[in-house]
Amino acid sequence: MKQHDRYTVAIVGAGSGGISVAARLVRQCKELRGKVVLIDPASHHYYQPLWTLVGAGVVNKQQTERPQQSLIPRGVTWLQEAVYEFYPEERYVLTEKGTQVHYDCLVVAAGIQVNWDQIKGLRQAIGRDGVCSNYAYEHVDSTWKAIQSFKGGNAIFTLPNTPVKCGGAPQKIMYLADDHFRKAGVRDRSDVIFASAGTAIFAVKKYADALQQVIARKSITARYRRDLVEIRKDTKEAVFEHLDTKEQEIIPYDMIHVVPPMSAPDFIKRSLLADEAGWVDVDKFTLQHKRYPTVFALGDCSNLPTSKTGAAIRKQAPVVANNLVSFLAGKPLQGSYDGYTSCPLVTGYNRLVLAEFDYDLEPRETFPFNQAKERYSMYVLKKQMLPFMYWHGMLKGRL
Repeated sequence: MKQHDRYTVAIVGAGSGGISVAARLVRQCKELRGKVVLIDPASHHYYQPLWTLVGAGVVNKQQTERPQQSLIPRGVTWLQEAVYEFYPEERYVLTEKGTQVHYDCLVVAAGIQVNWDQIKGLRQAIGRDGVCSNYAYEHVDSTWKAIQSFKGGNAIFTLPNTPVKCGGAPQKIMYLADDHFRKAGVRDRSDVIFASAGTAIFAVKKYADALQQVIARKSITARYRRDLVEIRKDTKEAVFEHLDTKEQEIIPYDMIHVVPPMSAPDFIKRSLLADEAGWVDVDKFTLQHKRYPTVFALGDCSNLPTSKTGAAIRKQAPVVANNLVSFLAGKPLQGSYDGYTSCPLVTGYNRLVLAEFDYDLEPRETFPFNQAKERYSMYVLKKQMLPFMYWHGMLKGRL
């Protein structure tokens, strides 16, 4: 077993949450430089919010990728290993390579696990014969291929019965596909179906009302409480379970965009840090662990009762950084997160509804106009401005 240096702060996960917190810590406290470690095996980092536009043929997927090394903040150590086990009482983590990393405080920002194998037949079908998904870098090109190849019939877009990263993304690609089908002249011989495990198109009434108008305008069929359980690629059939009646429903498909079930990563689910559902168990305001005060968490792996989005992490990161610095100094935690999250809902090429809301599902809008209205300006914000802010602001600890 290898012993690594002891760090003041160890951060598990070098995604948007981990890097943002690390950057803030070394910017705020010069004395922490050289005393913060990011633990993550990934060689590349992805700006995943753009994958919707990659799947719609608007953006090249290479634009969403950066070498991980280029994003590690100056003064922060990167340990390119995967965490295997947490030992919160002893204050160290153990990696899969047997490295022990000891810390004074721990930040868990390990993201979410995409469980492709929980849908029978999906692994064998993905990427061919109309089966596609925007939820992986290696598969996102298959979506645009499927949209272009579609000549009519059933186009199904799914949403599973689990939390997912960017809960609006499953319907965004549907609206873009509908636009393309109309442009290609195949929409009049097509049925576009939103097969969702949810009970409504969106959780916040103001934006749900706007999206209902979009669905009506586009003549999209919404079928709720349907959870995809199997893909039969040989017969091109999708098998859904009705979550209330438990009855199965078989829908033939000519194209199907699948959003796989998701969960906290396995190494978190089996750890002492997890709640009953497997997520890191933190106070929803301070983001400090409920049982281990030296542990903080943010982002998709946490049990925060809000949508799992990059915009949420942008508001969570300063709370974690500030509260962690206060904790190290023996001071009361002053930072408080109100559940803010945002979902830029693309409703077509060059149109977007910008949903922003808090824990209470109340709108928390940034701009001095009605953001429930579809706007070209908000589409430009998503396509051009938000990626720039991400790479050059959020990951630098400036936003």
